[in-house]
Amino acid sequence: MSDNEDVTRRRLYWHSRRGMWELDLLLMPFLEACYDHLTPADQVLYRELLANEDQDLFTWLMRREWPENAELRRLVKMIVEHAETTDNSRRQAL
Repeated sequence: MSDNEDVTRRRLYWHSRRGMWELDLLLMPFLEACYDHLTPADQVLYRELLANEDQDLFTWLMRREWPENAELRRLVKMIVEHAETTDNSRRQAL
């Protein structure tokens, strides 16, 4: 990993840690397991997702509402599906 990629990864890590336990439990495992496998366009979309307010992220990731933007909605569904199909028992100490 280059220095630039390392800096980008650290920034993503800290932007994905929102301070809301529920968001951390969804975003952090997705970042660690899936981000590197996303298309470059979806990686940009993930960074755009992180620019949203915590309350909006919470509402979307808890499936109370979906983002109006179809691409953002698709990414949010990917994150939710990842959380539902992954064993997160190792995340207890987060």
